[in-house]
Amino acid sequence: MLSLVIATGNAHKVEEFDRMFAAAGLHVAAHSAKIVGGMPKVVEDSGTFAGNAMLKARALRAVAGDGHWVLADDSGLSCDALDGAPGVDTAVYAGPHATNEQNRAKLLAEMSGVPDGRRTARFLCHLVLLGPGGECAEFTGECSGRIAHAEAGRGGFGYDPLFITDGHAVTFAEIAPALKDSLSHRAKAFAKLVKHLKSLGC
Repeated sequence: MLSLVIATGNAHKVEEFDRMFAAAGLHVAAHSAKIVGGMPKVVEDSGTFAGNAMLKARALRAVAGDGHWVLADDSGLSCDALDGAPGVDTAVYAGPHATNEQNRAKLLAEMSGVPDGRRTARFLCHLVLLGPGGECAEFTGECSGRIAHAEAGRGGFGYDPLFITDGHAVTFAEIAPALKDSLSHRAKAFAKLVKHLKSLGC
């Protein structure tokens, strides 16, 4: 059983990864950073999802030591009408201590008056996997869609109540978790991770 520590304090992300590992049939025990004392403070100033994911992976590796594999995820929402915003500031769009509700409210305000044809957006995900022997692998995923005019649904987290993925008429917060797991940006990056882990015999 491969022990994998996720570089996040977000319990929802750990649950999402755990579901996907189980569905993939991998012998992986996923843990939050709490098992190694918590996720260290990281200044995510690289300006890119890839750079921020690497910063988080290396910070967690420094406290986790070589006994665990480390997986870092940096992801966010990019809106065409806002020149790519929120982008790397997705989690702190409305301020450094903003809640999900405040972030969504700001996005709706910024998108106010933007017509349907220009409300296109995409979720982007970048994963970094660090192994105990110095191994390093990176995986990316993207999910395209559009921003709704109002929140809908009680599921998911973050911007899910505002995001309608291509080919669907409801938000990520309105669909079943298993369906979201098959469509999301994280799921697409995860599929590449799964292939890699299976090649390692997991």
